[in-house]
Amino acid sequence: MSNVRLPILRELREAREAEPSSPSLPDVEGETLMQVGDLARETGKTVRAIHLYEELELLKPVARSKGRYRLYGQEALVRIRWIGKLQDLGFSLTDIKTIVRDFETEGTNGSASAAMVKVREVYKQKLDETRAQIARLSALEHEILASLTYLEACRSVCEPDRVLHTCQTCDHHSREEKVPDLVAGFRA
Repeated sequence: MSNVRLPILRELREAREAEPSSPSLPDVEGETLMQVGDLARETGKTVRAIHLYEELELLKPVARSKGRYRLYGQEALVRIRWIGKLQDLGFSLTDIKTIVRDFETEGTNGSASAAMVKVREVYKQKLDETRAQIARLSALEHEILASLTYLEACRSVCEPDRVLHTCQTCDHHSREEKVPDLVAGFRA
């Protein structure tokens, strides 16, 4: 953790003591606030990415220091990890902003249960898409393995000075053996 945080906490405490009724300074007792650079280091994101999250209203600082530096609490770490996982799932930042907006709108206009139902629907759809992608990748894995097995004969049995065009009539493979598509494409 950065040593920069301690002066910031001290600065906030001093400012709060000087202006005890100030609503803009949160109670920071027990919570370590971070500047954007600290948050970037902790999450592996760039400062620019964190500023972009803030511009898109996906992330909000909990306070500002006397020097007007943005200060973030521990919940910012959770939010940034969440954003990263949604991006890993294929959601764009615009998609994530829509999800947050819909969730917040549903939560303020309806019930928490209704908001969670919407989130569940989004996650269920993404799970279905992910499973379909896994099935496609699994089929591709089998095709690559079959191609490597087929091509092993070319590496181990084929004569080193064989001319490429003679591969069309290769006698090192059984006639019944199916040529994998990833190999057959070279012959077409």
